[in-house]
Amino acid sequence: MKIVDTHAHIHFPRCETDVEDIISRFKENGGTFLLNIGIDIEDSKKAIEYAEKYDFYAAVGVHPHESKNAGETFLQDLMKLAQDSKVLAIGEMGLDYYRNLSPKEVQKEIFQAQIDLATALGKPIVVHIRDAYEDAYQILKNSDLPDPPGIIHAFSADAEWALKFVKLGFFLGIGGPVTYPKNEKLRDAIKAVGIDNILTETDCPYLPPQKYRGKRNEPSYVKYVLEKIADVLQMPVDLVAEKIYKNVREVFSL
Repeated sequence: MKIVDTHAHIHFPRCETDVEDIISRFKENGGTFLLNIGIDIEDSKKAIEYAEKYDFYAAVGVHPHESKNAGETFLQDLMKLAQDSKVLAIGEMGLDYYRNLSPKEVQKEIFQAQIDLATALGKPIVVHIRDAYEDAYQILKNSDLPDPPGIIHAFSADAEWALKFVKLGFFLGIGGPVTYPKNEKLRDAIKAVGIDNILTETDCPYLPPQKYRGKRNEPSYVKYVLEKIADVLQMPVDLVAEKIYKNVREVFSL
């Protein structure tokens, strides 16, 4: 099976000490595609460095937590970074009202600016949303989006929201939380949108599947996400993997 992780941070400190082992385990489990995600300008540079070193891909962007520190030249900086052949997307970007580490209005401003940049560059976006689905949806709905638009990372809302974002053209990023015993809401959302509208991810080193809950996540654990999606949709796991690989090729124009 071709296993894909559309959202990882293999350059983060919790992965740095044994990153080569992490990559090896991913490949041994069928790992074919990995998107390494940046969260600010300097971090995005590092995300690219790791993508180049380990022959995967990267996304560059400013996370909502970092919005207040974006700086006056962040768009020019992102534009330069996006020229690298390993950069397939802009992000992660979005809104996070759970922690509010940056003021809401600043988050919205930086989010909108990155959407506009991605559209101008013709690259999909990776969107982070936490406790801010209504505001994020309105911004996306009223924006000129890339084609295809991109991914709603770590989707955690219900089936109604899932269908709204899919109608805008987005894929939903599904990771470890789909395996949590009480997360019927997310499993119902997957049933609502179907296999053609979802992608697998880990968000490593965060959000591990149930088997490793409380421990560090890593890209090879995406297989547990695949198995749960297959169970939810009552499909063979190899067919789920094949369909998701097709979705990856579509969203990133590979």
